[in-house]
Amino acid sequence: MGDSSTGRAFIGSFTSAGGRGVIAVSVDAVTGALTETGASDAVADPSYLAFGERDGVPVLYAVSETAEGAVAAFDVRGAVPRPLGGRVPVCGAGPTHLAVVAGHLLTANYGSGSVSVLPIGDDGAPAAASGVLQHEGSGPDPDRQRGPHAHQIVPDPSGRWVLGVDLGTDSVLVGALDPAAGELVRHGETALRPGTGPRHLAFHPAGSHAYVLNELVPTLTVCRWDADTGVLEPVGEVPVLPEDAEGPSYPSEVVVAPTGDRLWVANRGHDSISVIALGPDRERAELVTTVPCGGHWPRDLVIDPAGRRLYAANERSGDITWFDLDPETGEPRRAGSLPAPAASCVVFAPARV
Repeated sequence: MGDSSTGRAFIGSFTSAGGRGVIAVSVDAVTGALTETGASDAVADPSYLAFGERDGVPVLYAVSETAEGAVAAFDVRGAVPRPLGGRVPVCGAGPTHLAVVAGHLLTANYGSGSVSVLPIGDDGAPAAASGVLQHEGSGPDPDRQRGPHAHQIVPDPSGRWVLGVDLGTDSVLVGALDPAAGELVRHGETALRPGTGPRHLAFHPAGSHAYVLNELVPTLTVCRWDADTGVLEPVGEVPVLPEDAEGPSYPSEVVVAPTGDRLWVANRGHDSISVIALGPDRERAELVTTVPCGGHWPRDLVIDPAGRRLYAANERSGDITWFDLDPETGEPRRAGSLPAPAASCVVFAPARV
């Protein structure tokens, strides 16, 4: 669908806060501008989206971030996302993130502090959960860390491991998916500084390091990653905001440049995007500057497939704002925005959609 000057992307949003569900948009390859083509509210609160593929056909998956917790699949070959079957329970509460791994859909369930595994059927739709890995533990924050809160689940670049970032336990769990059994097997766990509340991580393009973004303190934990042994090792922690930043801030997302020389962080509260330079050793990280996010409460941040623009999903101001990236400094420069009530994430579709 589309021509050589047009791509596609999809926006997740909170229907309980006025969002329109899963929103399809076209992407102008020259300007980066977004134009809505249709939306589906078939699933409540599809706050996070991810692409998979079945028989060469891309399939869009969404969490339903509700108390009962569910996932759903969408056929996105038309202008409007079309549900593939119904919503499927994840046997966990409040799923906030998902990933497609070896023919399975994995969800990080914030409310129950667990990770669920759901096999993907021949039609691309998820089947009933085949396994649930329960996280254990707590942290020192009495309001946010009374128990585990799995916030992200992501495969490592080697494809051998799956990492679960847990805000409630101040840790990152490492597991291996057993495709035959449909279960995630615990391999190890890396403890981070108590009270930091890790939310998301992103890998360096070289696959040797990972950068864990903390939500309860505005910092980034730099880690070495050994894919041979499946071990994540913290080696430093750096601020993502200036010392004179006012008011509380809750960082939400980290994006590493394809060139591996910088990364960007979205900050809710401070309502900014931070530019952080990475040294040649991939371990030295330094805050360079911050720029306004173009709205209020940036819940998600993503780079376009060409690596030329950033898109921020500003949840409380209800918009997606895009930025051109300075090729020399990496500084984002606001280029436009699209209204999207209660926006929570943006994902780019494969080129053939």
